[in-house]
Amino acid sequence: MRELRSNFEPGTTRWAMRRAQWTALGIPEADMEKPKIAIVNSSSGLASCFSHLDGIVGPLKEAVRAAGGVPFEVRTAAPSDAITSAGRAGQYILPTRDLVASDIEVAVEGALLDGMVTLASCDKTTPAQLMAAARLDIPTIVVGCGYQPSGLFRGEHVDFEDVFLYAGHVATGKMTVEDLAEMASNAVTGPGVCAGMGTANSMHIATEALGMALPGSTPVLANSPRMWDAVRAAGARIVEMVDEDLRPRTVLTPGAFRNAVAAVLAVSGSVNCVKHLQAVAVEAGCDVDVIALFEELAGQVPLLSAVKPNGDRQIDEFEAAGGAQALLHQLRPFLDLDQLTVSGATQREVLGGVTVADPDVIRPVGDPLARHPGVMVVRGSLAPDGALVKRTVADDGIKQFSGPARVFRSREEGLAAIRGGEVRAGQVLVLSGLGLRGAPGMGFTSAFIFALDGAGLGDEVVVVTDGQMSGLVNKGLVVAEVAPEAALGGPLALVEDGDVISVDVEARTVDLDVDPAVLEERRGRLAPPETPSGCGWLSVYARSVQPVSRGATLGA
Repeated sequence: MRELRSNFEPGTTRWAMRRAQWTALGIPEADMEKPKIAIVNSSSGLASCFSHLDGIVGPLKEAVRAAGGVPFEVRTAAPSDAITSAGRAGQYILPTRDLVASDIEVAVEGALLDGMVTLASCDKTTPAQLMAAARLDIPTIVVGCGYQPSGLFRGEHVDFEDVFLYAGHVATGKMTVEDLAEMASNAVTGPGVCAGMGTANSMHIATEALGMALPGSTPVLANSPRMWDAVRAAGARIVEMVDEDLRPRTVLTPGAFRNAVAAVLAVSGSVNCVKHLQAVAVEAGCDVDVIALFEELAGQVPLLSAVKPNGDRQIDEFEAAGGAQALLHQLRPFLDLDQLTVSGATQREVLGGVTVADPDVIRPVGDPLARHPGVMVVRGSLAPDGALVKRTVADDGIKQFSGPARVFRSREEGLAAIRGGEVRAGQVLVLSGLGLRGAPGMGFTSAFIFALDGAGLGDEVVVVTDGQMSGLVNKGLVVAEVAPEAALGGPLALVEDGDVISVDVEARTVDLDVDPAVLEERRGRLAPPETPSGCGWLSVYARSVQPVSRGATLGA
């Protein structure tokens, strides 16, 4: 075993203090010099996404001990999009990603532990743990802890995605409160992340494509035998990685990010993967432009799978077909196969013996479901630094649209207009001031989008916003994460009611058709952005968050 950073010089103050504390924890003398492994448990009793993680810690500790390591549980914040989004209109969700990364840094770097196994669950925990791994650059394995089992509603399959969608139908009278309550009571029948190809499952798959999860470990049903096999394998492997000094920055290369982008495109994964992967690259000090990779590969990588909400397949069918390994096997012509994984083998070695159990669920590249990109970067006079559009496999929605703007400065203002019957077909609905600095934290627009669907306007209008979409549900044509954001003086701040906005999905453009001289006059009337003050987390975040082009990471 190589020299460990956790082993201090005998007789020093740090050595003595550590021995005193750890002896009190019951750690025997023989273990004091072994590799110290953090088990990062982003757990919470607030949501079913995390309710099984505490039960994983014990068996994982046993696996680490059996391999010759000493495990220490480290707990962090645990944001759930379903629960944590209640306060401040969802503004805590994205900023908590960076809080979790810093939680890990404080505990693991502060204690100078030698390696980490992180338990990944709901949407923000996976990128947060990857960011921390990249920042600390100590041997790390990310374990995707699985998706939740779904249920039945009046004899039909129902999952959390359906609850999310139909909640927007109550306000317009298309569904009763009682029916929604019954649906919600039956949608989730166990622990784990949402069962669609939302941000959680998309990021679990992307993590395996990056090489930061053990091959064949994603996606997986929570608490299934396959999940437990992955947990035990991670406990054994992390001790080997410490001895080998196999670190994240060796794995997180430009080729690895290219592989992850290809995987996300092939399943039409969550648009949130764009900023999360860029954030991981920033933390890894990897000189790669993830947004540019999405633009480059969008026209090359075909759609190979259609898991809800992108099609009719379920996530358990995707797992049974071979999961991420089968997907990567099919994608080999687009991958950098020489990229190393945490297993110690390259993607070429890992994928060589993979078979696809059901090529109808995960199609070969020569016979894809579709060839249009599922995640698109669009640009134009309204979004000079880019914006994101999500497309389903069927892609039967709006492709071109031009209409007068109706501007709302908050999600609540927009929802009130929908309830009041003030939104009209043919309008471009602008939700402004919801960006990273403006919200702060990039406000959720999903409730507004679902309310439009419930009002029967989902295919009759277009939404343009500097806020973010949920990765779970895709309805209508939404141009999201417009950059620069309105709060920083982006063109979105200059839009007024009646201005003509044009969107062309195929051309990947979004434009504001207003005379430049008029826009300059409006710009002169803009108040400068206020500098946030206070010690609350959102205030601190607003003062330090960087643009989406930097992954919305924190900096000076």
